[in-house]
Amino acid sequence: MTALGVLYPGHFAEDDYPRIEQLLGSDIRVDLVHTPKDEDAYRTDVPRTARPVEELTRGAEGLRLSGAEAAVWAGTGGGFTAGWDGAHQQVRALAQAIGMPASATSFGFVHAVHEIGVRRVAVAATYPDEVTALFADFLRAGEVEVAAAHSAGCRSAAEVAAWGEPEVLALARAADTARAEAVLLPDTALHTASHLMALEKHLGKPVLTANQVTVWEGLRLTDRRVNAPDLGALFTREPIVQV
Repeated sequence: MTALGVLYPGHFAEDDYPRIEQLLGSDIRVDLVHTPKDEDAYRTDVPRTARPVEELTRGAEGLRLSGAEAAVWAGTGGGFTAGWDGAHQQVRALAQAIGMPASATSFGFVHAVHEIGVRRVAVAATYPDEVTALFADFLRAGEVEVAAAHSAGCRSAAEVAAWGEPEVLALARAADTARAEAVLLPDTALHTASHLMALEKHLGKPVLTANQVTVWEGLRLTDRRVNAPDLGALFTREPIVQV
């Protein structure tokens, strides 16, 4: 059994995680701890420094008690809006505070892009333009080329959490371009776990979504690779361990 810990801000698309756990179809457990989310709005007028580790680790004692082997901070925007260095500070502080390997969804996207062997991506973001631009900057800092970026202009996570498959597909299509080798949907408030196969079928290329990438990043930290085609191309790499 491999147990993963996910620190998830608020209550929006957290039901993606039991769905992903089910689709993994192996001895993987995903334990969720909700971190405070005092404000629902997507904003950039915040200091580009590390989010206080006390906020990230509040309640995370439950992850240790559950036997989690690694933890991932699933607030994508909370990471990339701090910038590359600030996000590294967050992860280092989190790992020290909870005593286990840690990462964040923002870094998961960079690692996942390299894992599937692509260079150029399109960003399909729910955010306003200025927030999407910060995510694109973060990807470039991780040596990922951004071929195109589309912003839906949503102002809150609650708005995004109400979207269904038609809206998710429309967002991905709006961002896609012939130059992009993969499409990235960075918002963890967006339900995508049940739509991954449809997204990749319609676009004809790999699609990386925030909650999918969060779980994959946790598996990466524990040196697990699981073949689960229903979770997209990211989960069809040659596995290190297959159950």
